[in-house]
Amino acid sequence: MTVLPNAAGVGFKPQHFAAIRETAARIGFFEVHAENYMGAGGLPHAQLTALRADFPISLHGVGLSIGGAGPLDADHLARLRALIDRYQPESFSEHLAWSSHGAEYLNDLLPLPYTGETLAIVCDHVDAVQQALGRRMLLENPATCVLFAQSTIPEVDFLSEISRRTGCGLLLDINNVFVSASNHRTDPRAYLADFPMDRVGEIHLGGHDSEDLPSGPLLIDTHGSPVADPVWTLYAEVIARIGPRPTLVEWDNDLPDWPVLAAEADRAQAILDGGGQGLARAS
Repeated sequence: MTVLPNAAGVGFKPQHFAAIRETAARIGFFEVHAENYMGAGGLPHAQLTALRADFPISLHGVGLSIGGAGPLDADHLARLRALIDRYQPESFSEHLAWSSHGAEYLNDLLPLPYTGETLAIVCDHVDAVQQALGRRMLLENPATCVLFAQSTIPEVDFLSEISRRTGCGLLLDINNVFVSASNHRTDPRAYLADFPMDRVGEIHLGGHDSEDLPSGPLLIDTHGSPVADPVWTLYAEVIARIGPRPTLVEWDNDLPDWPVLAAEADRAQAILDGGGQGLARAS
């Protein structure tokens, strides 16, 4: 199995297809949400097929409910396997979260209590996914605004143990680290210092929004704005420490014109090329 290049990529949106075909030679890879391509054909597959001919592809799942208490959806897994067999992406990733209860899908990525019981469930699910797909997956750290009183395991240790037990890789979302640390009044650099960087197969960057509450600011992971300067700084520090990694700029809502998104990828690429020193915004 091939791997993603140590370059900057972006999430593919159909609105950008024409511009990408004309100008995207500098983009390292494209990422798509797997659930958007589980139909049999049509324009989505025609566009993705065209992209796949020229670029590495990463599939990012949002619907497996890896952290759910119940069994994984066998039909969903089968459709995901068919999609992976069809496109042979360089990477597949999912979230440390739950999003379904019984037959109800909640259309959100909800947090988990970090306990021994939850750890066992998540590991069983990751094992099932990797067996069903016939490949190693990456698991992404979440953005959270609540903590659970019953949690007994720090998040970094929880992710590290999942990776150790299952052999899965990790997807380090640096915006999620910053959002969670801000919401919980903790230090994002301490989190990153403890993170098992040797397991990181991909990095995500994205934008967030902020709401002012009586208790202080609440950050929300929205993927609807440019990457914030503090997140760029953390990213540069990580790259200076561990070297280049495949890096995705996520922008899923309030989509800008293609040049705006491409400029965000250029900035990430400048940091990768500079070994963590290229913080100046690309023009």
